[in-house]
Amino acid sequence: MANGYNNKILRVDLSGGTISVDEPEENFYRRYLGGRGLVGYYLNKEMKGDEDPLGPENKLIFATGPITGLSIAGAGRNSVGARSPLTGGYGDGEVGGYWGAELKHAGYDAIIIEGKAEKPVYLWIEDGKVEIKAAGHIWGKKTAECEKIIKKELGDNGIRVAQIGIAGENQVRFACVINDISHAAGRSGLGAVMGSKNLRAIAVRGHGKVAVADEEGVEALLKQSREELKANLGNIGMAQSGTAGILMLLNTAGGLPTRNFQQGAFEGAEKISADALNETILVRRRGCFACPIQCKPEVATGEPYNVDPTYGGPEYEALGSFGSNCGIDDLPAISKAAELSNACGLDVISTGVSIAFAMDCFERGILTEKDTGGLKLNFGNAEAMVKLVEMIARKEGLGKVLAEGVARAAEAIGNGAEECAMHANKQEIPMHSPRFRPGMGVGYAVSVTGADHVHNMWDNAYTQNTGRLKDMGVLEPLPREELSPAKVRLLIYGHLWPHIQNCLTFCGFAPMSVDRMIELLKAVTGWNINLFELNKIGERCITMARAFNVRAGRTKKDDRLPHRFFTPFESGPLAGAKLDEAEFEQAVGTYYAMMGWDEEGKPTPAKLQELGVGWVAGV
Repeated sequence: MANGYNNKILRVDLSGGTISVDEPEENFYRRYLGGRGLVGYYLNKEMKGDEDPLGPENKLIFATGPITGLSIAGAGRNSVGARSPLTGGYGDGEVGGYWGAELKHAGYDAIIIEGKAEKPVYLWIEDGKVEIKAAGHIWGKKTAECEKIIKKELGDNGIRVAQIGIAGENQVRFACVINDISHAAGRSGLGAVMGSKNLRAIAVRGHGKVAVADEEGVEALLKQSREELKANLGNIGMAQSGTAGILMLLNTAGGLPTRNFQQGAFEGAEKISADALNETILVRRRGCFACPIQCKPEVATGEPYNVDPTYGGPEYEALGSFGSNCGIDDLPAISKAAELSNACGLDVISTGVSIAFAMDCFERGILTEKDTGGLKLNFGNAEAMVKLVEMIARKEGLGKVLAEGVARAAEAIGNGAEECAMHANKQEIPMHSPRFRPGMGVGYAVSVTGADHVHNMWDNAYTQNTGRLKDMGVLEPLPREELSPAKVRLLIYGHLWPHIQNCLTFCGFAPMSVDRMIELLKAVTGWNINLFELNKIGERCITMARAFNVRAGRTKKDDRLPHRFFTPFESGPLAGAKLDEAEFEQAVGTYYAMMGWDEEGKPTPAKLQELGVGWVAGV
């Protein structure tokens, strides 16, 4: 048995109602580690890549990692993966809360959901026992109401629930999976996959513990980490402001997406900042399993929006997507949009960017009031923005068009709407402008999931020193605006660790050094693991995901950014800044070559062999 794991992967075939368990060998876990690594393995091994993402043949995978469930900040996360209905390729989302740790304590490392139930169901897992239960009575409910009903029905308030909302039921292409009411596996449309299988929720209760190789060593490391974190908690910005703290920094620098990425600074930024949130609508902060940082806001407002604090509150991506990017400085309205997203199971990034896209089209005359059902979709119309969130979740009116994502919506609308569609590989661009961070822009284009800021690099983080990348031989810092082969190298080495964290299912905001993580992994697993091996795991999971995308039809022509980012900002702190198209294309090609992929972005057989997954080439 591999320490750090339960050695049990649960399979549930909803079509036949059958339940079985796989028990992989130890080398399987060491090669793929967990989380994103397991998702990449099963998608490549058991799918061809041409399956209908919303059909019963798609597989939905929930996966933990070797340190999930340990009593330490950052160890409560899990991955969710499938073929994405949004991009058509590899789909993956990571999520915090308590559910991932509960699954590990209940005796499973991962769950593979296959087929489709004839009627709505939910899954009930308790200490190794599994049951498929009817869910007709919770279908159509908001997420908080659904969780309350499940806990009452099963008679245990300690149950943790991962579920979809009405957006997933309606198969909105960017619907998400929600853990514990307010934590979202936000990207890739995985909630739509879950809804297509008639699976409303997975309820979990576990009383087990994580088996480790060196109990004393693990406990000493956990104690040391907790004491260091407690001593420095007052200096951790995440504890005071959460991710919202970067909004004003980006606004001052000229990198805050504004009015559908047309500008980089917003005149109303102070009204939607972390300070404004803390001083006006914050009720308290809360966090995830075993984490004292408590970075998640819980907000409440009165009329006209009446925001329920049960659903948490807006973090940076919601403040940007519903706020500055829609030209809106009404904090209660933004909070209502975030609340509705968690209640209905919507990705706040894709939802906000889709609404900004519609506003952009409306202001250009591409959409009219006839198309919007009478809504005046000008930038800054907070009431219309909030209304559109629910319309998207319910696929009503214009919401039905936007529920397809901006790439498909632009194609359906036509008349130049494509110029307003801010996406990479059909996934909406997060709230970080490529004109401010050009290396991140390349990262968007080549991302295995479509545009993503988390498994990416942050150009401005390496302008003074190279931090942890010095251990990998990256010795010289680089200017933020540079886009050279050296910057591509920095992107590759820089995005390996986020991918590794997604295999570990460990939170990127938890303050643990690479050296400490390696110490902890050794004590948990008993493996003599090192940074080289971890980097190869990260490279392996990226390359397996790319191989799946190639089988799903992705080519070099898809690895691009919207034309808007190659035109200069007309005003603001970065007036005149833009991406250079030739430089960008060269950077994408350089990325392929450095990753061991061919000129079309296909992993070569030799590279797959070098990574120990030569079987992927022959699938």
